[in-house]
Amino acid sequence: MGKGRFGVPVGVMDWAIAVGVAVALLLAGRSGQHPGTDLDLLGFALLAVGGLALAARRRAPVLVLAATGLCAAGYQAAGFDVPVVAFLFAVYAAVRAGYRTITVIASVAMVAALPLAALASLHDMGEAYAQARGALELAWLIAAGAAGEALRQAERRADEAERTREEAARRRADEERLHIARELHDSLTHQISIIKVQSEVAVHVARRRGEQVPEALLAIQEAGREATRELRATLQALRDDDTTPPRGLDHIEELVERAGRTGLATTLMVKGQRPDVPAAVGRTAYRIVQEALTNTSRHAGAATASVRIDYRPAAVTIRVDDDGRATPDAAPVPGMGLLGMRERVTALGGRLLAGPRSERGFTVQAELPLGHTP
Repeated sequence: MGKGRFGVPVGVMDWAIAVGVAVALLLAGRSGQHPGTDLDLLGFALLAVGGLALAARRRAPVLVLAATGLCAAGYQAAGFDVPVVAFLFAVYAAVRAGYRTITVIASVAMVAALPLAALASLHDMGEAYAQARGALELAWLIAAGAAGEALRQAERRADEAERTREEAARRRADEERLHIARELHDSLTHQISIIKVQSEVAVHVARRRGEQVPEALLAIQEAGREATRELRATLQALRDDDTTPPRGLDHIEELVERAGRTGLATTLMVKGQRPDVPAAVGRTAYRIVQEALTNTSRHAGAATASVRIDYRPAAVTIRVDDDGRATPDAAPVPGMGLLGMRERVTALGGRLLAGPRSERGFTVQAELPLGHTP
């Protein structure tokens, strides 16, 4: 239930207004003129129902408009000379909700029906009084409709202003992201490329001479390759914008096929019927499979790998297994790829398990809930 302007729940406020209008109508009916016949009970009932119907004016404004109009005509026909206050509230609510044409038709019908209802009650109001009352009721109806239209336009302009602010903020974020990508490219890519090339040349020369390659040099070579790959992935992520189709669950089959072309025999198994998966969950699932297969191809020395996707109503489970060199007694080294996967999964409220299998090889398993998006 939403909150009103003063922190009061909207439903409570609606009922308070409806009860207040009903009480006012009943008091006006009791103190005003009425025939004092068997129709009194019906008239009081219509006064109460017309006021209480306003509690539903937000959910069903057209229905409330019809109900309050019929009640007003009814208690007028029963001889109760009471203003159509509830109908005015209903006119305001219907116009605010955007039902302008229906409200105009209902208001014209009400202006025409009230004199007939007064005649049906056999209550002589006098010609001058009837004309003055008709003009006053018409003015009230116009005022109520104008107030509802004014507020509807104000709310529409506020919504448009909010959308404009959001679009401007998103555009500034995109511009900043592209600026960061350019800065990273200019300041880091060149230096890392030099380190990578120099280390590879040094390793190649040492091997050509038959010399033992220092472990430190091999570590520099591997770190340069890894840094180049991670930087390229980061720059690509920074350059991506909302117009670029995101990689998701539909693209995992391409990852499996690509891994197979590199010599890693990879299989894909999908279990269950895919539910409505948020885009953020799909992107994270894709990145997990991508990172796991990349690590398997480059570092695990594996011959086979398997990717399993289990769809459940509340979560998606991703599991990637390989038959690489990892053994149960070997502790996993938390590299940048594994840390990145864990951060993505944690941001979605999920869980990530990564470590050696009981027989041989490595497992990466992630559970991504479907009901949690940052």
